[in-house]
Amino acid sequence: MRIHLIRHGEVENPEHVVYADLPGFALSTLGRDQGAAAGRHLQNRPLTRIVTSPLERAMETAGLLSDATEAPVAVDGQLTEWLLASRWAGVQWEELPRRFPGELEAYLAHPDALPFSPEPLSELATRVAGAILSWVDGAPGDVAFVSHQDPIHAGRLTLTGADFSPFHRDKPGHCSVSTLEPTGDAWTMIDYWEPAQ
Repeated sequence: MRIHLIRHGEVENPEHVVYADLPGFALSTLGRDQGAAAGRHLQNRPLTRIVTSPLERAMETAGLLSDATEAPVAVDGQLTEWLLASRWAGVQWEELPRRFPGELEAYLAHPDALPFSPEPLSELATRVAGAILSWVDGAPGDVAFVSHQDPIHAGRLTLTGADFSPFHRDKPGHCSVSTLEPTGDAWTMIDYWEPAQ
């Protein structure tokens, strides 16, 4: 039994805004191609279910995976985006330093110590890892999870027993698949794949 942690595909975002949990941000053409490629990558795995964040870009990615693997899709709100992003939602990334002085710099330097975030990184990690474990308990085969970059990364670090320093190293790319398997009381990442660019 293995789990596959998947970041959604590239999003159509010409204004370069923080889309967080805002509606109307679907996959780009490249993002749909990435999702189809990830589906082909998982096609021969014994997938029993795909569990996804409820946000549009993740749901669309999960649908592409399901088309390729024929695994059913379930939605879990615990896999949604880091609530930190909702604070910045709708603001262009380039405007963040002016609109929220010091916050982007703090996120890049010390993401585990952000007093302005509505959700600490440790709580994000616990939320995502807990959701994953609840779905794999008793699952008869592999389970795939579709979420967002920071939630996937935080959940993966927690499941494998790694710490959050440095958090911004080796973050998952669009439609990447991080495959983990249980080893005793922990999980070990045995494979990392991402679509060719």
